[in-house]
Amino acid sequence: MSDPTANKQKWAAKNQGRTLHPDAVAIAKEERPRLPPGQHIPKGWPRLDLGFVPAITLDKWKLNVIGLVDKPCSFTWEEFSALPQTQLVCDMHCVTTWSTFDNTVAGVKFSDLAAFIGVKPEATHVMFTSFDGYTTNLELPCCMDDDALLMHSWQGRPLDDEHGGPVRMLVPKRYLWKSAKWVKQIEFLPQDRLGYWEVRGYHNRADPWLEERFA
Repeated sequence: MSDPTANKQKWAAKNQGRTLHPDAVAIAKEERPRLPPGQHIPKGWPRLDLGFVPAITLDKWKLNVIGLVDKPCSFTWEEFSALPQTQLVCDMHCVTTWSTFDNTVAGVKFSDLAAFIGVKPEATHVMFTSFDGYTTNLELPCCMDDDALLMHSWQGRPLDDEHGGPVRMLVPKRYLWKSAKWVKQIEFLPQDRLGYWEVRGYHNRADPWLEERFA
């Protein structure tokens, strides 16, 4: 049986240890171009995953929120849908060098979820776990940005299975591997813990404008 991660790992090995555009580090945030260095605009929204697409029906879907929180929760779809809903327009950037502009997305702001469950002051990082076993980590302040979203809709339609539906994380200021598809669990941590790609040589922060592709 072939390794579903092989293509990504070959791509990572090919580029490991080199910055594709060294001058990107000098770009101040207020001077950032809309398209990060090394990116291109493809046709449509490309699909990338680990080779397995879980099919999760809404009646079986649950989102567990655990760790350093005042109120650990296991949200059903109905309970998740009852949280404040937000629609926004954003760009997305994948480490494999494509970006998409003007995505109309909808879901629950991470900050609204955090306010509902109550985050303890000791929490500094967040670990996301997906229904396919994938994990990725983020600093808590990054998740609390106004455009960080637990996304369930794209371009006015429910998010499809291939792109992470029913719900995926979306953090527009980071490469998309930090925006876990098929989110199953969110854990608030007192310290950092590396996720699936981070232990395989990907950068821990993943800022597209600094080309933080690899550690």
